[in-house]
Amino acid sequence: MRRLVLIVVVLLFAGMAAAQIPTSGNVFFGYSYYNTDLTGNRGSLNGWEGSLEGKMFPFIGIVADLSGDYGSLDFPTFCISGICRVSASAHVLNVLFGPRVSVSVGKFRPFAEVMIGAAHATTHGFGSDSSFATAVGGGLDYKLIRLVAWRIEGDYVHSSLFNGSQSNARISTGIAVHF
Repeated sequence: MRRLVLIVVVLLFAGMAAAQIPTSGNVFFGYSYYNTDLTGNRGSLNGWEGSLEGKMFPFIGIVADLSGDYGSLDFPTFCISGICRVSASAHVLNVLFGPRVSVSVGKFRPFAEVMIGAAHATTHGFGSDSSFATAVGGGLDYKLIRLVAWRIEGDYVHSSLFNGSQSNARISTGIAVHF
């Protein structure tokens, strides 16, 4: 009798655990434009963004977002005449997670998201740094064919790299595959 009860309890919990696994969502990969004030002056970086979303409820999903942006930024340095600016290559990596709310309206799927995670910047000659990061944003998917959509997305990303606070804008576009 104990074995039967144990088997029933294990199967019941296994069934409930399987119900928590997302059965729908999307994968996105595309171009990313990142406008940052990492050096005290606004600078532009270009790169990529990828995300994976799993739907927990019909309108709410959990998203994992990864982006890498590269380019050249002007860093302040001291020189004989005061403060000069030196150009150096930079790479900013963001790893973010959080909820996404979306609704489908015909061929359109607008969404809003709030994410937390980490930012890491590497510069040639000025070192590297990591910090906590937050992002708030949203976007729009336009269905091209049954499972494929074109995505336009914008996020405000806040980080605190190199002992300063950065308010960054990220705009992305690319292909989203829905499953």
